[in-house]
Amino acid sequence: MIHISRKEHFNAAHKLWNPAWSDEKNFEVFGPCANVNWHGHNFELIVTVKGLPDPETGFVVDLKSLSTLIRKLVIDKVDHKNLNMDVDFMHGKLASCEILVMEFWKILEPAVKEITKYGGLYKLTLYETPRNFVEYYGD
Repeated sequence: MIHISRKEHFNAAHKLWNPAWSDEKNFEVFGPCANVNWHGHNFELIVTVKGLPDPETGFVVDLKSLSTLIRKLVIDKVDHKNLNMDVDFMHGKLASCEILVMEFWKILEPAVKEITKYGGLYKLTLYETPRNFVEYYGD
């Protein structure tokens, strides 16, 4: 089995805030990430596809097609946006990286299936900072 990955980049702002909690509890739990004026990150999204090479092309997935798909379905919707306010699929959800990567999966998984003959989406890795990242396998 082959795993092939494409890395994309986007900038976005968000605020970690649970509306069911008091201001005090939000600041206690989320600290500076609960800043009322938001804060931003330079995110890296790595999309990993797993499968067998197509005998006609030798590709598990055409990386140009994968890049186009990621940009159209995800990056264009989140880049230079406020995740809490501007991104339709994040409305009413906590804007943590954990929730964000799960929403990305819902969008990308069926689309990746359409561009691969012998594989599918395997893993998403979302870097919020160079030292903080989440991985999601669709579980």
